[in-house]
Amino acid sequence: MRGAAMAERGLRLAPYAVSAHNSQGRALAEAGPGLRGEFQRDRDRIVHSAAFRRLEYKTQVFVNHEGDMFRTRLTHSIEVAQIARSMARVLHLNEDLAESVALAHDLGHAPFGHAGQDALNDCMQQHGGFEHNLQSLRVVDELEERYADFNGLNLLYETREGILKHCSRSRAAELGALGQRFLQHRQPSLEAQLVNLADEIAYNNHDVDDGLRSGLITLEQLCEISLFRTQYDLVTSRYPDLQQRRVTHEVIRRMINRQVSDLVEASRQRITHSAPATLEDVRAASEPLVGFSAEMLELNRELKRFLRDALYQHYRVRRMSSKARQVIRSLYQAFIEDHRLLPDDYQVKVRQAADEGGVAGRARVVADYIAGMTDRYAIREFGRMFDPVQLT
Repeated sequence: MRGAAMAERGLRLAPYAVSAHNSQGRALAEAGPGLRGEFQRDRDRIVHSAAFRRLEYKTQVFVNHEGDMFRTRLTHSIEVAQIARSMARVLHLNEDLAESVALAHDLGHAPFGHAGQDALNDCMQQHGGFEHNLQSLRVVDELEERYADFNGLNLLYETREGILKHCSRSRAAELGALGQRFLQHRQPSLEAQLVNLADEIAYNNHDVDDGLRSGLITLEQLCEISLFRTQYDLVTSRYPDLQQRRVTHEVIRRMINRQVSDLVEASRQRITHSAPATLEDVRAASEPLVGFSAEMLELNRELKRFLRDALYQHYRVRRMSSKARQVIRSLYQAFIEDHRLLPDDYQVKVRQAADEGGVAGRARVVADYIAGMTDRYAIREFGRMFDPVQLT
């Protein structure tokens, strides 16, 4: 891995960070990446994947056609990568690994956000369920079809580990080495821990922005939330004549900065106290070493409770979610009942999967097809399937 080592030379990695030297490598060995580092290669493969491009038309909270200004899974992933990379640099962790995990963490998300995932999980209850972290891993391990020598992207172990944030013990037992940490109560790398919380910082704060933009939540409501109110008072005091939209951007920018600063400092203290000397020491720790302070943890909980009650449960969001679930359920049922309604290549996959795994194999291919849809493609497919006027 000489090229990879050269690429990492300027990163000043801590001894407990992931590097090309302590990586567990790829499932299929490959020649070195040349001028790039190994984790840069992972990042590049993710960015060039079809699943990554489709994130442009998959939603966070609002269905894609609701408006062009709301976050999508693509913009969210880029924002997570920016936050994670900045923190990784300060903590002397592997920036390229953090970026790769951040960019890949939502590749398996179904259309229509969490409503789509929940609907697809309900449909798949008799066949192993559906969970977007496992589906993201399935995308990079099997479903991407780009390379001559292998299915998937053949990513490094540590990138795949970071993608799989959650996993039941029963599913972990099926994943070989990757699932062992869930069975043995071991920790993932610090880079993976960091991305997990960068994801939380990004979606909480940007859902505030999208919620305000949509008019579903108000400044008056948000000023009851401590994390928001503190920054709002600082901004309006310093800039009394600032246009309201710019006030909002400035407040959210400062909220993110405060959370990032807290996470970096609290994590640095935990790492110093635990004093890991190697990556193995990180994995053997009794609890994650990356985390917020107790004060910030409570402030974040207050913000999340507010978003859950005021935004995610807003009647307009619930209406969108209800329609999304109807689309997913209807498509799933139609394809399960008659796989000849699927595109030709998926008909072949269904037959192959049914030969190998019976009904469960067929159902998993149908779930793969639906999960790979964008919001607008799912809506069009629903129209083609069930609208008698829309014939093609």
